[in-house]
Amino acid sequence: MWASDIGEAIGGVQVASVRRRGTTVTALLTLALAVTACGPVAERQARELRVGYDSLDGTLRVWPPRGSLAGDAAATEAVTEAVRAWRSPIDDRAHLPSSGILWSGEVDDARLALVAADVPGEAASWLLQLSGTDGRYTVDRATEYTDPGYLAYADVLPVQLADGRRYLVSGRVERLLGPDGRALMVTDGLTGRVPVPRCAAVPVTATLRATESLPRGRAADRLLDLGTATTDPRYPLVRDETGSGRRALDGLDTCVLAGEQGPFGSIPRRIGDRDAPASVPESWPVEKVAVRGIGEMALGGGDPGDLEQLSWETAAGTVTAVVYRPAGDGAPVVSPADRANPLQTYVLPVPGQPLVVLTWRGNRDSALSVPPGTPRLVDRPGLVVVPMPEAKQTFSLATAEKTYYRSVGGR
Repeated sequence: MWASDIGEAIGGVQVASVRRRGTTVTALLTLALAVTACGPVAERQARELRVGYDSLDGTLRVWPPRGSLAGDAAATEAVTEAVRAWRSPIDDRAHLPSSGILWSGEVDDARLALVAADVPGEAASWLLQLSGTDGRYTVDRATEYTDPGYLAYADVLPVQLADGRRYLVSGRVERLLGPDGRALMVTDGLTGRVPVPRCAAVPVTATLRATESLPRGRAADRLLDLGTATTDPRYPLVRDETGSGRRALDGLDTCVLAGEQGPFGSIPRRIGDRDAPASVPESWPVEKVAVRGIGEMALGGGDPGDLEQLSWETAAGTVTAVVYRPAGDGAPVVSPADRANPLQTYVLPVPGQPLVVLTWRGNRDSALSVPPGTPRLVDRPGLVVVPMPEAKQTFSLATAEKTYYRSVGGR
């Protein structure tokens, strides 16, 4: 029997006030709370970002609430207001119920918040970096991850402050090595300042503890930081599992690579039927940066330099470019990117002598045709280099199955 048949009304629902039959009572109270979630409490919760992010690896919270202000209701409300007001470059907004505050606290007496923002309209995730002053927060940096699930399973995220680079690490990270191979000090998930150059790629390596998804952990989860000059909304960290990326980018200026005519920045992202220049380029690297030698080239009677083909994976697939490393101390020259094609065509902007580099899989069943009278500076199976034509010209590759055409030159 109930000790009292009827209790008080909560949110318009009559709830029994109970002293016995505990399991029945618990179910009823749970139902009452679920119903009252339609009232003022739920409205308040729906308005505010969660603190932490709902991603689990077994029972381990990958991104638990961290930072000295993680439990500060006023700070959470102010961060939420700033994120609600933020818009992506194409005017989409963060979806608050599926976003979360990864870190909220103070660094060098200044307030900092880091938010994983889900933007459904773009099918992207954004890492928002906010600073707080006088109780208000402002989005200072917004980094776009074109893989919408990236922030759920990533383990190292870049943070750029006035004193330089720092990293926020997930709950899976046991140790993080900086570019010099030394372990970084991590406090509540955030490292101290890390010496990262502006325009050069440097390695960062995480040791991951054993979890449900990684039963043996991972001794070396390798990343490349493309430099502190990497601008929003581009993300500077690229996966480098085999270390090939570190070798491929050795000696290359990542600011040049990331430019509008550089390999990583030259193919704009399209959203709908329009280019979106304020979004991450389609040619931006995600992983598997590698290089292979394709030949030598001598210009102006000098010593021959090396021609290399740079390749990498993007969110849109495999992309390649050509790198010319001249003999001696000359600066490398890089082409814009080219999507994977049977006949790859690159414009190499050698100062005073722009060139066209054509590459393909050379075999007895393939033959390249160039316009009559075109001089071939390099001519070998799978590689031809010609001067950049003033007018548009078409090159063709005949194979046993199909003929492929590529046009370059002119405007």
